[in-house]
Amino acid sequence: MTTHDTHRAIDAIWKIESPRLIATIARMVRDLDLAEELAQDALVSALEQWPRDGVPRNPGAWLTQTAKHRAVDRIRRERMAGRKLEALGQDMEGLLESHDDKLIDALDDDIGDDMLRLIFTACHPVLSIEARVALTLRLLGGLTTDEIARAFILPEATVAQRIVRAKRSLADEAVIYEVPRGDALKERLASVLRVLYLIFNEGYAATTGGDWMRPALCEEAQRLGRVLAELMPAEPEVHGLVALMEIQASRLGARTGKDGEPVLLLDQDRSRWDRLLIGRGIKALERAERLGGQRGPYALQAAIAACHARATRAEDTDWLRIAALYAQLVDVLPSPVVELNRAVAVSMAEGPGAALPIVEALLDEPSLKDYHLLPSVHGDLLFRLGRTGDARDAFLRAAGMTRNDRERRLLEARAEACALPFQS
Repeated sequence: MTTHDTHRAIDAIWKIESPRLIATIARMVRDLDLAEELAQDALVSALEQWPRDGVPRNPGAWLTQTAKHRAVDRIRRERMAGRKLEALGQDMEGLLESHDDKLIDALDDDIGDDMLRLIFTACHPVLSIEARVALTLRLLGGLTTDEIARAFILPEATVAQRIVRAKRSLADEAVIYEVPRGDALKERLASVLRVLYLIFNEGYAATTGGDWMRPALCEEAQRLGRVLAELMPAEPEVHGLVALMEIQASRLGARTGKDGEPVLLLDQDRSRWDRLLIGRGIKALERAERLGGQRGPYALQAAIAACHARATRAEDTDWLRIAALYAQLVDVLPSPVVELNRAVAVSMAEGPGAALPIVEALLDEPSLKDYHLLPSVHGDLLFRLGRTGDARDAFLRAAGMTRNDRERRLLEARAEACALPFQS
């Protein structure tokens, strides 16, 4: 393997492993900035050693051990200099006299999950909801500030400020890195669910770059969702979110063609859908429904996904039920994006003419001015109504907004198709 190939491998490994690494080190040092610094130190060591020695068999474990040794060294230097990391507690004082390996073994925690612990810490009440979500996506979702901004449809500078201030607030308040208990656990649940939802969505449809999807993010969100469901088995929305992610993830293998080009839902080969994941998702949805109460936004979205999953052919899809479920979702979670999704369902249930007024009412919505799916849906409706010139303009606007290369090419191809003779 050449040095260039090794560096590419390190980059890929880092994107997958860095969230887990930061979560593990943050538990040790109780400081997010220091945890990120030590994780970066481990990355530098990999860049120095792996081109010479080769990529380790378990690169994640190598990075974690290296970062832990750096953490121990840092703690000891602070102690030698007369400074004390108070958050480490009295038990650390005795351990610092131990051999490095013994100390690191003692610091390993077999109770709980580092990623989940850091998610709940990042969702601490001292932070605003927006700051909690942005910080967790940055640290544990492996997303760049730009990707988070795209997920929120916000300026990048705004998200960057939120992340910096969130870290400072956690440090100033000396927040303990733990999974909360009792009422505090329920208080932070909504923002944790939103974090997992956005992480999954970024994996399902990447906002930027050359890849249509980032399956590792989907898998991480699903893993954390399953852990959370075991931690909070009586919370229906936890099971609703797990159901939604499992059913959506079942389509990943069918969402791209042989050359990696995107394949839209109605064109997918449904025999390639993962029936095991669908089954798990439907069971999770049934668990949510058995718990009773009004269905929340995740359970409703899971019910919509289940409608698609139960249809063995695209033409068998129960669009009337899906449109009705979206109407319920608009009541529970009113937002322009949900309304846009409802318009798509209405177009399939009642025709493009019924959906066009819904979409055109959203064209001046400020929060959607950079949202490429709005002109994309608009273009689709116009095309189906035979207004191919207007549809072409809409698809080109959408292509100019998206930051994903494959999605841009798909939209440009749809714009080109508008020049062909229209067939109703």
